[in-house]
Amino acid sequence: MSDAKITPEIVAEHGLNAEEYARVLEIMGREPNITELGIFSVMWSEHCSYKSSKKWLKTLPTTAPWVIHGPGENAGVVDIGDGLTAVFKMESHNHPSFIEPYQGAATGVGGILRDVFTMGARPVANLNALRFGAPDHPKTRHLISGVVSGIGGYGNCVGVPTVGGEVNFHPGYNGNILVNAMTVGIAPADRIFTSQARGVGNPVVYVGSKTGRDGIHGATMASAEFSADSEEKRPTVQVGDPFTEKLLIEACLELMDTDAIVAIQDMGAAGLTSSSFEMASKGGLGVDLALDTVPMREAGMTPYELMLSESQERMLMVLQPGKEHVARAIFEKWHLDFAVIGRLTDTGRMVLTWHGETVADLPIDPLAEAAPEYDRPWEPTPAPAPLDPATVPVVPWTEALTRLMGSPDLASRRWIWEQYDHMVMGDTVQRPGGDAAVVRIHGTDRGLAATTDCTPRYVGADPVMGGRQAVAEAWRNLTATGARPLAVTDNLNFGNPEKPRIMGQVVGACQGIAEACRALDFPVVSGNVSLYNETEGQAIPPTPTIGGVGVIDDLDRMATVAVPAEGEAILVIGGGPADGWLGQSLYLREIAGREEGAPPPVDLAVERRTGDLVRGLIQAGRVTACHDVSDGGLLVAVAEMALAGSIGATLSVDTTPAALFGEDQGRYVVTLPEAEAASLLADLGGTARRIGVTGGDALVIGADSVALATVRTAHDGWLPGIMSSTPGRS
Repeated sequence: MSDAKITPEIVAEHGLNAEEYARVLEIMGREPNITELGIFSVMWSEHCSYKSSKKWLKTLPTTAPWVIHGPGENAGVVDIGDGLTAVFKMESHNHPSFIEPYQGAATGVGGILRDVFTMGARPVANLNALRFGAPDHPKTRHLISGVVSGIGGYGNCVGVPTVGGEVNFHPGYNGNILVNAMTVGIAPADRIFTSQARGVGNPVVYVGSKTGRDGIHGATMASAEFSADSEEKRPTVQVGDPFTEKLLIEACLELMDTDAIVAIQDMGAAGLTSSSFEMASKGGLGVDLALDTVPMREAGMTPYELMLSESQERMLMVLQPGKEHVARAIFEKWHLDFAVIGRLTDTGRMVLTWHGETVADLPIDPLAEAAPEYDRPWEPTPAPAPLDPATVPVVPWTEALTRLMGSPDLASRRWIWEQYDHMVMGDTVQRPGGDAAVVRIHGTDRGLAATTDCTPRYVGADPVMGGRQAVAEAWRNLTATGARPLAVTDNLNFGNPEKPRIMGQVVGACQGIAEACRALDFPVVSGNVSLYNETEGQAIPPTPTIGGVGVIDDLDRMATVAVPAEGEAILVIGGGPADGWLGQSLYLREIAGREEGAPPPVDLAVERRTGDLVRGLIQAGRVTACHDVSDGGLLVAVAEMALAGSIGATLSVDTTPAALFGEDQGRYVVTLPEAEAASLLADLGGTARRIGVTGGDALVIGADSVALATVRTAHDGWLPGIMSSTPGRS
């Protein structure tokens, strides 16, 4: 293949346009061979180069006194005190998961785990944000089953708890589902490892699994729209082995306890190409690799295949000279491959040899620095008019609540998360189903809280406000547990950026995210961009998923959503008597069958004040339960608390759809002992209002009521019902 003639058709098959290929010729000063073309192809792919989004990613706030490493490393790192750090990142595996849901999702988990332990952290929690098509679409049940099995199969076997996330359904994802995977780890602050290569002559070593042909062109495939032949792309999906990953985690962490490692990089998208280029480029060095020394599991592999393979469970390291024997002994003890495959040089070039013959010779910095960075044309999304609540049909609240609680976006996800081992490692404090997952910092009384959030229907209507809301809701979910929010990782999922309308969604969402992160002191420390999420020209709803992490300094002062006892007062903190925003609400969609209007506004100053207040109440032990108000509005929030605690409530509230189901932002529902309610209300002034009392086995407003058992049947039964139904039918 190395002798293949480079034709315009071959260039196009590698995802390069004419202008980009002209730049390749200028950099090389000659026509590249097929291996060199493949390297340019993956390094300049959207998936690896962020060429359409870099301009806007640079506008996000990324620093704070507690941020140790922001974007640019394998994962973000923040100081959590006591000499420890939280290391975390979220990444997409959307295209692979649509083509082959089990392996696509499984290898998404494996890849994000490697990003975290590459930094020196032991992974302590996995989360995922999943978006599927319409429940009655012929492929939806198959995709749910495969993705959930893949996440559980990999995470459970590798021994890291899957503790939280979100799942949504919308016809806009029928042809392109989203699988965003997040991992959080903990590392000593003085033992953080980076990918910057250093030391001319230092050995470059390959560790982990052998290289096969799986995943070749995976990064390129993830940088293009789907078409009717997407099934034919199955060979570009990687194949994972969680048992090998577990061995790799332990071997890497053991080696990190020595002084042998200079730099380390996961072989993720674009495999050996991206890992070697990124390490050398960050260090301003060159690298010579002898590709015939790479451990291979298939016969007859070519240099092209070795450089582009995305086989899983592999790492690239630069070692201190003379430490090869130390590393080899550790990896062989863990039954993993170990091979010295090259050396760092001072040439600034990547030179690849095959049995002594040079098969590629490329300049590293020009290739990296000349990667395209586009300022694509964009159109702002027209601002929709606010919805007039008077145009919304009124359905009895008892019926509306039951329908909403059993609707696709609000029904219980228990069928999913019970397939995940969320208790392995023994440190899970809050299981899936609450506002945020919480894991204990091992051996302490402190905890990490983590969540993923996005409301795509808001982003589609108003990308700026939707971007704000995604960050604000992540901040609220952490706050509702009593955690101090520290930082976010983002996963920006959009359609084709070459379409100005889609690019406008990207720009608007980035603007909203940046505004919220600044206002809330909630910087972006890592992330991923997934574009071209389209099938036959139909883009997904814009979905900038936000993963948030916070710290709880005393787990004895942590809140959950469950109503703890009968006779407790129920308060709403934030918002006001005029609440009632039904634009883009679930009530409007599920009850009226309409998706229209402006999304609820997000006042970031109010969010900050209210959240800081609520967190202070939790940390002071003044409230017994807390839940933020989001999808479905106030009554849904109360119902979720009642179901979690198996205790009903009697409310004194307006029963209009706007009052009960409006999705006004910046609100929390709390419970506390009746005897302390008057004092707290006096302290809070107009910030809070009493809406009821806990007790009984029903939700009661005036003369009307609905039994908790009725609500639970609808809530718990929807997803198992979908998964046991005939494919293509709800």
